[in-house]
Amino acid sequence: MSVNVLQTIDDFTNFVRSHELSVVHFSADWAEQCAQVTDVLKELQKLPEIQKSGTKFSVCDAEKLSEISLKHKVESVPTVILFKNGSQVDRVDGVDAAQITQKVKTHSSKSNIISSATPSKESLEDRLKALINKSNVMVFMKGTRDAPRCGFSKTLIQILNGVGVQYETFDILTDEEVRQGLKVYSDWPTYPQVYVKGELVGGLDIIKELQASGDLQSTLNA
Repeated sequence: MSVNVLQTIDDFTNFVRSHELSVVHFSADWAEQCAQVTDVLKELQKLPEIQKSGTKFSVCDAEKLSEISLKHKVESVPTVILFKNGSQVDRVDGVDAAQITQKVKTHSSKSNIISSATPSKESLEDRLKALINKSNVMVFMKGTRDAPRCGFSKTLIQILNGVGVQYETFDILTDEEVRQGLKVYSDWPTYPQVYVKGELVGGLDIIKELQASGDLQSTLNA
């Protein structure tokens, strides 16, 4: 059983945007260790539980597609990166067959659970739309308004509380599907994210810019 070879940036983009787990091995022909990792991936492909999850495997020449390697901070080969919905969910740097196997099995198992709960892309999009429109001002963050779990989220909540606007929050740490899916849906890779009447305003930097320009209150109350 062979592992798919990604030849172009478009090949890579199309491969990793899948709702299922996509495993990319960044390799180089001159590195003997890369052949070992490719063999590990070939064996994983044969496992029934991996096949059932829809997990896909590919090899990417780290030097030929250097733009992709740079973007994903691949500093040496072999490096294995796991993707869902176009976003990185895990990685293994170097030859570590046990760790690669464990992480692929773990994330493939999550794919099975998610696939059973939300069998189609459309159902995920419907769910995201419903969450985004739950309140006129909707904040997707790490933690809750009463207990933010990162500095960016904490600062954003302080700003919103200072404005006095009514808003709702969603803790993306409680739902991996929403956390990864919303990045793709909104084409915005980081959190927190602020929406007004179903439209993305942006993250903390944008909110700070609006606050500095005096346009924050009018934007949130639009």
